[in-house]
Amino acid sequence: MKISAIILAGGQANRMGGAGKGLVPLANKPMVQHVIERLEPQVDEILINANRELERYEVFQRPILKDEHADFIGPLAGFSLGLKHCEHDFLLTAPCDSPLLPTDLVARLQGQLIAKDADIAVARSGGHAHPVFCLMKKSVQPSLTTFLEQGERKVSTWQKSLNYIEVTFHDCDEAFTNLNTFEALEALASTLNSAS
Repeated sequence: MKISAIILAGGQANRMGGAGKGLVPLANKPMVQHVIERLEPQVDEILINANRELERYEVFQRPILKDEHADFIGPLAGFSLGLKHCEHDFLLTAPCDSPLLPTDLVARLQGQLIAKDADIAVARSGGHAHPVFCLMKKSVQPSLTTFLEQGERKVSTWQKSLNYIEVTFHDCDEAFTNLNTFEALEALASTLNSAS
C-alpha cells in the first residue's frame, strides 16, 4: 500500500521572528531536511507545502506546493494541497519543525487505520493528540473541501467529523515536539551534539 506525505512548512513562523522554520539549521542542516530523512524510508512520495523562500526549498528536489487560499488559513491548507496533488491513496502529514519523528510513524498509524477501518489516524502522546501528525485516506478530500468552503479552519474539528482514531506513541513523547523558538532549537542541538 503506497503512501504520500506532505511536510507542512507554510506557516507564518511568528514565534521565530518570521524565519521560515523549515530552513532554520539544526545540527548543520535545515530542519526540513531532518524531517525528509525521517520520512523517506517510510513513504513513497514526499511533497512540501511552503509559502516563502520557495527557491530555497527547491534544493530538496521535492514538489513545492504553495497555499491556494489568499489568506493564511493554517495547516488545513497543506492538508488540502496534499490530498489534491498526492499520487497515492493515503496521505501522511507532518510539520517541518519536528526533526525527531518516529522511524515507525507510518507503520503504526497505518496499522491502526486499517485495523479499525478508520478515515484518519492521529498521533497521540503525553496525554495529548497531535492533529498535524496524521495519516488519512485520500477519499476524505471532498469532506475537507466542504469544511474549508464553510469558513472552518480548526484541524481537530474537521478530523473528528470523520471516522477518527488516535494512535498512542507513549514511548516517544519527544518525537512530537514542535520547535517554535530559537531557545528550543538550541536546546535540542545541544542534546544531539552530546549524543553524537
